Amino acid sequence: MNATMTERFHRHLATLAHSWPSPVALENAQQRLTYADLHDAVESRASRLRAVGARRVGLALDNGIDWALWDLALLFAGSINVPLPGFFSASQQAHIVERAGLDALIGPPELGQALGFDRGPDATLWHRRIDSAPPVPDGTAKITFTSGTSGTPKGVCLNAEVQLRTAESLAEVAAGCGVTRHLAILPLATLLENIGGLYAPLWLGGHSVLPGLTALGWQGASGFDVARARCQLEAYRPHSLILVPRLLEALLATSRLSPPPEARFIAVGGARVSPHLLEASHDAGWPVYEGYGLSECASVVTLNRPGDNRPGSVGRPLPHARLTLDADGEIHVAGTTMLGYLGDAAPPPTLWPTGDLGRWEDGRLVLTGRRHQRFITAYGRNVDPAWVEAELTAEPAIAQAWVHGEALPANRALLVPAHADSDAAQLEDAVAAANARLPDYARITHWRRAAPFTAPEGLTTANGRLRREALAARHRDWLEAPLDSIATPVPIHHSPKETP
Repeated sequence: MNATMTERFHRHLATLAHSWPSPVALENAQQRLTYADLHDAVESRASRLRAVGARRVGLALDNGIDWALWDLALLFAGSINVPLPGFFSASQQAHIVERAGLDALIGPPELGQALGFDRGPDATLWHRRIDSAPPVPDGTAKITFTSGTSGTPKGVCLNAEVQLRTAESLAEVAAGCGVTRHLAILPLATLLENIGGLYAPLWLGGHSVLPGLTALGWQGASGFDVARARCQLEAYRPHSLILVPRLLEALLATSRLSPPPEARFIAVGGARVSPHLLEASHDAGWPVYEGYGLSECASVVTLNRPGDNRPGSVGRPLPHARLTLDADGEIHVAGTTMLGYLGDAAPPPTLWPTGDLGRWEDGRLVLTGRRHQRFITAYGRNVDPAWVEAELTAEPAIAQAWVHGEALPANRALLVPAHADSDAAQLEDAVAAANARLPDYARITHWRRAAPFTAPEGLTTANGRLRREALAARHRDWLEAPLDSIATPVPIHHSPKETP
């Protein structure tokens, strides 16, 4: 009987612990764990999970060695791992707890108490009584919640097989570049870094450097202190990184163009990458390679690589993935697809329709757009503009709103006031009130007053639905203007019950 991918991975780490015990597997500023240490620490945590019968566990720790150890322990203990991103709002985290039927939480005491958990016999594991857990597809090992195309993000149910197959493909690419040391810059709660920045280095017998998010420069989901990140790059001299476009742009701009020392492979994805940014990176000698993927397909499915890099494309499919295009150009993926969405009994199709459009050029995939209206910010966060527009127009001062943030570091909005005599201060207060109800990646940072959107002008349908492409064309000058030439960022006022 063939071993499962989980068994293979577990056996691989056990073999390294015996034959390769001294090299470092995980590192941060406080400690270094060898492969022998890693094996023992994971086994100990897996035993603790089994002892308390933790079935569905929220993982709500900062980036670090502890996050990695618990993630691996959950995998090998057979518990369902539900990462709770710190960049989600309190209401979104509470939604995940209820929606996924979490019976345990690994996280700080204040979060456990706020989410309705009690301290159990194991001081690290917070517990709550679940009388009837929502059903999940058989084989679910992880439920990863997207960064929220709406206020209630969907849970993507993945088995261990697809995650580890993706990691193995990425490890093959990294091995060909001589990569043995990876610095995790993105939150480990994001599937991309979890698979590419933890599992893939361990497949290689390399090591992953895992500083806390504050040390890396993160300030919420959409703020970043690039000087701190640069210090980490200089201290650890990683061979590989995974970046979203905004981080690449910031690092490039503040580094006097010099690439990070010893960098051999920098993957960039999670949002559309500007051709100009790629060109500038390559001209400066940065080993940047664009890729494409989505949570429903276990993260990365295509990737450029050394010796096979075509800027403007997102590369060839990785060995584990099979891609086809339908008659309309929509990309369908097979090979590593999810088991289904949490709470949706319908089995997913064998060929997953991504909603993204593309074409083939010499065997490489070129993205041409999206069938759906959501946008992805420069920080890789998915946002449904209709959700944010609904929050804005819930304010009495705003009659209509149109939100745009594709590949931008800060979301912008056109606002039609409810009253012609409304002044800027009233609109600013309305935006701030709406922002207080939104997670930071969905908030509006820059806005402009606009005339009413009407059907005769072609800006709405007859029943009032926004014509997004027409609005984008009408206001392209403002959308493409650099941030320093448009309005001052809107201050955010938080309600007493909500903090960023």
